[in-house]
Amino acid sequence: MSKVAVVILNYNGKSLLAKFLPGVITHSSGDTEVIVADNASTDGSVEMLRERFPEIRIISNSTNGGFTKGYNQALSQIKADYYVLLNSDIEVTSGWIKPIIDLMEADTAIAACQPKILSLVMPSHFEYAGAGGGFIDRFGYPFCRGRLFNHLEEDKGQYNDIFEVFWASGACMFVRADAYHRYGGLDDSFFAHMEEIDFCWRLKNEGFKIMYCGESTVYHIGGGTLPKISARKTYYNFRNNLSLLVKNLPRNMMAHVIVLRLFLDGAASVKFLLEGNMSHFFAVFRAHLHFYRKLPQLLYKRNNLKQKKVTGIYRKNIAIDYFLLGKREFKELNTDLFDN
Repeated sequence: MSKVAVVILNYNGKSLLAKFLPGVITHSSGDTEVIVADNASTDGSVEMLRERFPEIRIISNSTNGGFTKGYNQALSQIKADYYVLLNSDIEVTSGWIKPIIDLMEADTAIAACQPKILSLVMPSHFEYAGAGGGFIDRFGYPFCRGRLFNHLEEDKGQYNDIFEVFWASGACMFVRADAYHRYGGLDDSFFAHMEEIDFCWRLKNEGFKIMYCGESTVYHIGGGTLPKISARKTYYNFRNNLSLLVKNLPRNMMAHVIVLRLFLDGAASVKFLLEGNMSHFFAVFRAHLHFYRKLPQLLYKRNNLKQKKVTGIYRKNIAIDYFLLGKREFKELNTDLFDN
């Protein structure tokens, strides 16, 4: 059993594995095992791995169950103290593992942690999926230190710190293996997108901390599976965001937040319509139909989970701050408005 298992989930990402896996192997020495979990790829990924990287353990899932089920199936077969869920389109750097493991070893209350995530396309700036650590506002809209909506901050060392956050990015998330299994792992029904926010929120409801460690850096291409403009991604984001709110919000917040979110989502769909983005308009519509249909199941899940007031929720609407008040960087937000 290795102390750390770096697990890369792959679906038809042969070219990404060929490009980035050598660096992961080089910079993951010591008591670390690198594993590729394949979601029934059809592009020759597994054959390439066996030929070029015979030292790598391969776990072959029989179907493509998405990010969530794919990882749950794979991690059930891996024994380690810590898992690193790593996207296939990430370039790691020398010494990227040790600072985070040292941090988590020093504080058993830390269940998950992410490194600084910069853009491989524009290395001087933060990357969309995680940046300097994630938060949500009171309506469930996610944002990051270093990224508000599509505005990416330049990395000037402003987040070279160790900081408690609300969620750690699934693009590169370190998590205690025992906590992952004890608290249900990723929600299979999410398939992809926002599953890490749901998981981190569940961990926070159980009393754990989620951390960001700026002493470790990785570079992410982003959009390796679905591009940012994908209507399918819009569908998953709206659908899964409503789901995680129902599952995790405290009782005294849930009803009014969900009702307000329905109106806000309606406004977003009208905006898509006015902009001529019909596919995204229908994506929001389909997301809501799915949500209403699955609401009894979500309430059943909720009844089997803990909910409480947790730290890190921004008590204002980040969309108003960004689109109406012109706030573009995390430092412009009032830190007194984060629950603590």
